[in-house]
Amino acid sequence: MTGGTQVKVAQRRAVKRAGLELTALGLGCAAFGGLYRSITASDALAALRTAWQAGIRHFDTAPMYGLGRAEHLLGHFLREGNIAPGEAVISTKVGRLMALPRPGRELPPEPPKNPFDTGWNNGLRFREVFDYSYDGLMRSFDDSQQRLGLPDIDLLFVHDIGRVTHGERHDRTWRDLTGGGFRALRELKAAGLIKGFGLGVNETRAIDEAMNETDIDCCLLAGRYTLLDRSGEALLAKAKSRDVAIVAGGVYNSGILAAGNAGDRKFDYRDAPPEIVGKVDRLAATCARFDVPLGAAALQFPMRNEAVTSVLVGARTAEDVASSVDWFERAIPDALWSELDAAA
Repeated sequence: MTGGTQVKVAQRRAVKRAGLELTALGLGCAAFGGLYRSITASDALAALRTAWQAGIRHFDTAPMYGLGRAEHLLGHFLREGNIAPGEAVISTKVGRLMALPRPGRELPPEPPKNPFDTGWNNGLRFREVFDYSYDGLMRSFDDSQQRLGLPDIDLLFVHDIGRVTHGERHDRTWRDLTGGGFRALRELKAAGLIKGFGLGVNETRAIDEAMNETDIDCCLLAGRYTLLDRSGEALLAKAKSRDVAIVAGGVYNSGILAAGNAGDRKFDYRDAPPEIVGKVDRLAATCARFDVPLGAAALQFPMRNEAVTSVLVGARTAEDVASSVDWFERAIPDALWSELDAAA
């Protein structure tokens, strides 16, 4: 853990094993799928333009986000903005296929919703089907190429593999991944169609186990290394020892650390329970004594750990992006970090 070293949004930081550099701040596209509430295409594209103008060059999406909608919107931005190949680093995810029933094809029963899936308010009219097999991951990559309009994609994250999402189905899904899914990702990398791969999850155990299975390059860990939840700290140490880059997502813990006392007081995609609300109020009061917005401390906190390559933040409007950019570059005194660490 380091002190209050200031990092700028556009600073490039290496994903060594993939031969890539990410900007210190990246933009996540989940909100563009209608997370929590509907979002217009014009608002999504305005947010993307604002991020680009601020120097953000890493954009993360997933088939799940709006059941294909977020990938379509990001692809439209890249194409219509005449953004040349290599100017941006694009990551998306594999493990879910977007499907519709048709004659001769019945979809498997829809699994129970996992705790991190709140649905999409204006997503596309598809159904997601989990598939972590060799064929499933190859098809997922093909489908994302089509939606994004890109022949190659920089990073692929295996999405929501693990016990929290799959419960009693975990052993089967993990066998699919280790029995063929990881091989698909290695082949895509060897062919130059992707530069690196890893996991994109909300739990640490899955990443820990994946590091023991294959040589992963970069992982997106959401919500487990934040001002509210530091449970990912041991995993970060292991990742650093293996040169596995960590992108810290969910740094607002689904909104509550950005919303403060108003707005979306969500924690792990649900309404925040009273004990979390109380903790956030105490964190906000501590930050206020140093004239630092709580959101600024939340955004900058993960960057104090040397294992974290970059931070990924979500937004639904240009104003949201501008606020995050300002918070990310706001000066924070070491004395505040000391108090926040002592209260953890």
